[in-house]
Amino acid sequence: MAVDNKQIAQSVLELVGGASNVTTATNCMTRLRLTLKDNNLADVEKIKKVKGVLGAQFAGTQLQVIIGQNVPKVLDEFIAISGVARGAEVKENLDAPKEKLTPKVVGNKILDYLSGSMVQLIPLLMGSGLFRTFAVILGPQMLNIVTETDPVYTFFYTTLFEAGMYFLPIYLGYAAAKKIGATPVLGMLLGGLLIAPSIVSAASADPVGVVSVYGIQITAANYSQSVLPIILTVPVLYVVEKFIRKHMPDTLSTIFTPFCTLIVVVPIMLIVLAPLGNEVGNVIAGALFGLADMGGIAVFIVMAILGAFWQLFVVAGMHLPVILLAQVQIIAAGYDPFVFVSTNCAMTAVWGCAFGAFLRMKNKDEKGLALGYVISAIAGGVTEPALFGILLRFRRTMLGMFIGGAIGAVLSGILGVTYYLAGGSSNFMVILNYLQGGQWNVIAAIIGMVVSFVVAAIVVFLTGFSKEELAEMEEEDESALMGA
Repeated sequence: MAVDNKQIAQSVLELVGGASNVTTATNCMTRLRLTLKDNNLADVEKIKKVKGVLGAQFAGTQLQVIIGQNVPKVLDEFIAISGVARGAEVKENLDAPKEKLTPKVVGNKILDYLSGSMVQLIPLLMGSGLFRTFAVILGPQMLNIVTETDPVYTFFYTTLFEAGMYFLPIYLGYAAAKKIGATPVLGMLLGGLLIAPSIVSAASADPVGVVSVYGIQITAANYSQSVLPIILTVPVLYVVEKFIRKHMPDTLSTIFTPFCTLIVVVPIMLIVLAPLGNEVGNVIAGALFGLADMGGIAVFIVMAILGAFWQLFVVAGMHLPVILLAQVQIIAAGYDPFVFVSTNCAMTAVWGCAFGAFLRMKNKDEKGLALGYVISAIAGGVTEPALFGILLRFRRTMLGMFIGGAIGAVLSGILGVTYYLAGGSSNFMVILNYLQGGQWNVIAAIIGMVVSFVVAAIVVFLTGFSKEELAEMEEEDESALMGA
């Protein structure tokens, strides 16, 4: 039976307190993301039971309803029914009780900010990154169809890639401002200021030039392809703009609110936040690569942890900081020797768990669902159905994910696998993200991920289900046959 997207949207809308309780609605690859006026009105447990919903949880201030690949269609229906504007600015709910700022609450807000900002850029990162990948395929590194001096190679490898990555502060300034509630074009302007030609030229000079900010001399720096400087600046933009807008007469607000906001934020960004963010980014990249350069057991322990527990980080909403750090180091150095290498093994371990469950289950309905999870994960890059339909439901199957992911990740580290794209596919096409490392890098990456898949499948087949769980599924199957 086909999924009824309209019914899913209608049911979710009713269970979150109706359209009057929804301030904004959007989606990522698999989840309907709702910001509510009163979170207490949402019945999360009932939402989980809606047919077509795979799970639901609060991540920071956002209710995330896990649906799968059809989530864009569900969002369209949700907006049509509720009348909520897509991507509408989140308005502050002055009537809601103020949330106590505990470390947990602060951490959730930071995660929500990072998630909402970075997720919007995934198509951009994937698109620009794949242009360079195709250049590698056509170029001397692989097929040798074109040379490094060929205009086609240059256009793919450099021009199109730079169009995405060089202007990253501008794109991220827009996305972060939109997420946090500041004016998006001001976020873009601040991002553009970071890579203004005069600043970049001064930073490229030998010796490095200086920039005068309100008469204060600072050393110029090139913030192209940077992440943290603008990420740190946009929250300041939000606070300053909100304050000025509140105190600015309405008749003057259109002209002078942006102007006065920038007067305050620009020096804070260029003198304090951008250098700090740039330095933090360099320290992070240096620390991660320094750990990789240490070799030996230290790196393998880190890779084993990521391979084993990464998907739990995803479920708990704890994965964004790790992804952000990995993306920072790829942007800074051009490659990642262990973070995404390990998490891809964790991903294929989930595929293996679903396949092992498919082989072990006898119940026809459950078996069919498990096979669907495998196909959805491998072809569509969506692991949530397997996570919520198998691993979180039958907890013993997690052992397969832990063991398979850890072994595959460590093996990949031993083989020297390297990952090259800051954004890429999460299905079987993920192998494209390894092409820049050459033929052996691709072979070694496949070996690591296949080992994760096979080990996870074997562990789940042998130990993933208790006798009681298997017996219960068989009884349900027999009951269904008798009813038929």
